[in-house]
Amino acid sequence: MDSPPPRPAENRGPTGLSDRTSSTGGSPARNPWWDNTRFVSASLIVVLHTMGSIMDRYGPLHAFHVAAWAFRVPAFVVLAGVFSSAGPLGPRHLRTLLRGIVLPALLFSLLFSAESYALGSPFVLHITQLPWTLWFLMSLFFWRLLLPLVAQLRHPLSVTTAVALAVGYVEELGLQFSASRTLVYMPLFYFGWRLGQGMFSKWFESRWSLPVAVAGVLAAGLAAWQWHWDIQGTWLSMRHAYRADTSLGMEGAWLVRLVVLASAATLVLCLLRLMPKRRVPLISALGAGGFTVYLLHPLVILPLREKGLIERADTTPELIALLLGGVLLTALLASPPVRRLAQPLTRPPVGWLLAPAPAPTPARASAAVPEPASHALPQPKQALGEDLRVTP
Repeated sequence: MDSPPPRPAENRGPTGLSDRTSSTGGSPARNPWWDNTRFVSASLIVVLHTMGSIMDRYGPLHAFHVAAWAFRVPAFVVLAGVFSSAGPLGPRHLRTLLRGIVLPALLFSLLFSAESYALGSPFVLHITQLPWTLWFLMSLFFWRLLLPLVAQLRHPLSVTTAVALAVGYVEELGLQFSASRTLVYMPLFYFGWRLGQGMFSKWFESRWSLPVAVAGVLAAGLAAWQWHWDIQGTWLSMRHAYRADTSLGMEGAWLVRLVVLASAATLVLCLLRLMPKRRVPLISALGAGGFTVYLLHPLVILPLREKGLIERADTTPELIALLLGGVLLTALLASPPVRRLAQPLTRPPVGWLLAPAPAPTPARASAAVPEPASHALPQPKQALGEDLRVTP
């Protein structure tokens, strides 16, 4: 699993792994498998951010938070890797990075600062440390830049995992430029790319893997219910250096991180195996708006949290209403009307900023012919922007 993959043109993805499948009319159609997964993960993220400030008050909510952790951030990291390309970063790819990651990150950082100021906080312009959920876009930018290099290593997964475990001992690597999370999650991002290249295809297609996936999710739930108060938030956040908060001390802190990352990869595989591959009414359509949900939901939740409205929830009906409210908010933000209205911010135009792209020469044009649908997954054009189809 850790050996260098063959050249992309020679790879074959497992059945159903492509983000788009052929329709009866010959035009590409979205693969509902990925959209179903995106909607579930996006809903869990929004629910977490809606109820996050009060989860420590209630044991069941805290257990749910721990049990579902792998299905939120790690799942989005893996999905981002699935739809990334390890090819050379040419002008078209760099334009996509700019339009799909850099400009949305800066625009929504500015919106977050303006909204915080309107709610009474000092105005702070975030550049090197993006606020709240926007760290993911900064990390995604660096993951995309690093992937072509990582894919050339002799043992990419071993090297990226070793780096992820070692950075916990470096105090300087923290929130600035999302350095810690970028390096710690890089093995999962590369793992996602390998999934897109066809790794674990038998897992996704075999009958025996379905009960195993069910058992894996149930085991995660039972473990979280039993030990959720013992699992430290710092183990899951990946934001800071290690702390001597276990019996292993600083010398064994890397073992905790290794177990966490391995568990995350395993549970993401279980989640993907359990997701329906057929179109699910409403869910599949809304799953296409995962990127919009990711960018917009903090702007909706922030005033509710700052005004203390979420903190007031105390009774069981109120907590259930908050949970359902998070799911409904996900559905609203992922709806086509909201996505169309938000498109100037989520997919800003770049023509005013960049010089016109040079016309491809005949040689370049022939090299850019898309691979057959059975080959590796779609390239960066389908990894970013409105269809991304990912995100925490």
